[in-house]
Amino acid sequence: MPGRCEVATPPAEAHGRKGSGYALTRGVVALFAVACGAAVANVYFSQPLLVTMGHDLGMSPALVGSVVTLTQVGYGLGLFFLVPLGDMVDRRRLVVVQLLCLVVALGVVAGAPTTAVLLVGMAATGLLAVVTQTLVAFAASLADPAGRGRVVGLVTSGVVVGILLARTVSGLLADLAGWRSVYVASASLTALLALVLHRVLPRRAEAPATQLRYGQLLRSTIALFARERLLRLRALFGLLVFAAFSTLWSSVALPLSEAPYFLSHSAIGALGLIGVAGALAASVAGRLNDRGLSRRTTGIALTLLAVSWLPLAFTRSSLWALVVGVVLLDLAVQAVHVTNQTLIYALHPDAGSRLIGGYMVFYSAGSAIGALAATFLYAVAGWGAVSALGAAFSCAGLALWAVTGRDDSSA
Repeated sequence: MPGRCEVATPPAEAHGRKGSGYALTRGVVALFAVACGAAVANVYFSQPLLVTMGHDLGMSPALVGSVVTLTQVGYGLGLFFLVPLGDMVDRRRLVVVQLLCLVVALGVVAGAPTTAVLLVGMAATGLLAVVTQTLVAFAASLADPAGRGRVVGLVTSGVVVGILLARTVSGLLADLAGWRSVYVASASLTALLALVLHRVLPRRAEAPATQLRYGQLLRSTIALFARERLLRLRALFGLLVFAAFSTLWSSVALPLSEAPYFLSHSAIGALGLIGVAGALAASVAGRLNDRGLSRRTTGIALTLLAVSWLPLAFTRSSLWALVVGVVLLDLAVQAVHVTNQTLIYALHPDAGSRLIGGYMVFYSAGSAIGALAATFLYAVAGWGAVSALGAAFSCAGLALWAVTGRDDSSA
């Protein structure tokens, strides 16, 4: 791949566009990060609560599993059908409306009297939680191009923290006040964030980035993949690293709940706190991207991702090995993810929402593949097979990086 694709400055930014004159302060960036983490957490809250939900509503074991599936399906649909809207309407208004609709969906889940109502509410929650990616594109559009990697890194850290802490928070709240309290609390926080973002975020000062109609907008998302090799490459990186990420996090509770550990749900959920350390440390990846070191950052991160599976393979015999592996894996995944989003947004800033939404479809696909494969392999072959799967995804990403050529300008 031609190296200059990763660091070239788009014509639209050649004159030093700085977020359309809006002052993107540290406080506003932190607000973006919090809002992203709070929104995406709704996709993962249900995972520790499935048994309790099933007992409360009289759901069969097979139907209980559909709670997670429908939430993920809703999220995937939202990535393609809702996130691109950020290129054609005022992003501030879009964010606020999506958050308010998310409040309604969370209220439906919290008060669901039947299984059918619960499943509808969960699908709607997943669909609307994609406001996370609208916020990422919004933050990138407001950032000074020279510091965009840092901003995307900080905001994306909020996303990863939200994913990792969702299970911990939902488990603790459910123990204190029941599973419905999780969604009541989330609805309250989401409503507060909608109010704050409505007051803080800027209105669109210029014409929409595109005059395309909605159908044309969706078709143009596909056209971007056909035209931009860098986008296709970075989407593949995203699929592979999140397949590895999901391989760990969708199955690690299984060995920890068995001999010799027999850890409680709360203790297993607390493992997310360890992952946060790695996720936050990886925010330095954004600064490295701003210095033109995107290819080197990707290579180092993918190497760490592959190496992380060495200690993770010893999870059954050492919790310390698990801790080391979790930190390395989350740091590596975060670094690649931040690099991917920074690079693809810079291709066409006027199509930022479509680029990030389309890229995230691959992220979701990788997450689903990793989860399905890991749980199946654990059932038939144990933790060693799961570790081999995660290492295979990681090594595939490293091999893809190695064969795409050297970027001399970013080395």
